[in-house]
Amino acid sequence: MLHHVSIGVRDVERAARFYDAALGALGYRRLAEYMPYAIAYGVSAPAFWVQLPHNQQESNPGNGMHVGFSAKNKGAVHKFHEAALANGGKDDGAPGPRDMYGPDYYGAFVIDLDGNKLEATLHTEVARAVPTKRRAKTKGSKKKPVGKSAKKRSKRPAKRKARRK
Repeated sequence: MLHHVSIGVRDVERAARFYDAALGALGYRRLAEYMPYAIAYGVSAPAFWVQLPHNQQESNPGNGMHVGFSAKNKGAVHKFHEAALANGGKDDGAPGPRDMYGPDYYGAFVIDLDGNKLEATLHTEVARAVPTKRRAKTKGSKKKPVGKSAKKRSKRPAKRKARRK
């Protein structure tokens, strides 16, 4: 759903060491670098940017703002938390279940070197809860076939039988 998220920091090189370790523990890597102004992380495209503020003012985190990163499993949540703390981050919630967010929610919270709140989360319920897009039935509408073979059939032009004289 999101294209990217950017957060401001005071020193990009300093922040890079922290984020290389913390996000590396989740399987993300640095994909873009515009030193000394910005770096970006992701899987196949830059999605999380760490940069100097565009207005050239001192960076400060927003009240209540935090960025949650998806983890593949509980072990990755633990590795994220450990890597963040080992690289100067502050604990803001040890790895564990968060029943207040749902029965399948598991996460850890840290504060980065500039006061930004970060989270690694494993939330299997979200994947199951995503609704599928369904076409609304209208009066008199016919049920259309679905599936690979139906799609192939629908793209083929109708064949006409040649008339013999």
